[in-house]
Amino acid sequence: MNVSVDISLYPLHKDFELPIKEFIKNLRKSGFTIIENPLSTQVYGDYLAVMNWLQTHIHETFLNEEHCVFTLKIIKGNRGDYKPSF
Repeated sequence: MNVSVDISLYPLHKDFELPIKEFIKNLRKSGFTIIENPLSTQVYGDYLAVMNWLQTHIHETFLNEEHCVFTLKIIKGNRGDYKPSF
């Protein structure tokens, strides 16, 4: 089963850019299809593989960042190919 995940990371300190860049750099190496936007990143792939990757790397970020917030929106199916009909 495929999923689409919209991820945002908000480190709660002045030097917020570095943790975001590191997370995205690691995500680029994951092999998943990703689309980067200014406020979030979309990840497309197999549910178990994506969720295992996220579990590991969110945990790692929490260990390295004293205060940060992740927001995730998870949609069943690969919405990366979705084209609205309007």
